[in-house]
Amino acid sequence: MTLTSFALPAASPLSGKAHYLDWGVIQISLTNVIIIVVMVLLFAAAVLVPFPHSRPQQARQENIDDPR
Repeated sequence: MTLTSFALPAASPLSGKAHYLDWGVIQISLTNVIIIVVMVLLFAAAVLVPFPHSRPQQARQENIDDPR
C-alpha cells in the first residue's frame, strides 16, 4: 500500500463543489459559517454556565456574619 492509496479516499468528499454565501463584497463558505456559529455558541455557553461552587451559599453567608 502506498501513501496515495490512503489519500485518495480522504480527498474524494472534498472534491465536490463548495457552497458559498454572498453578501455584496463579503463571500464566505457555508462550512466556515457553521464553524463560526459553533464557536460563538461554545463561547456563550462558557460565559453563561455558572462555575461550580465549593461551598453552599448558606455556609458562605455564615462566614460573612462571623466577625472573627
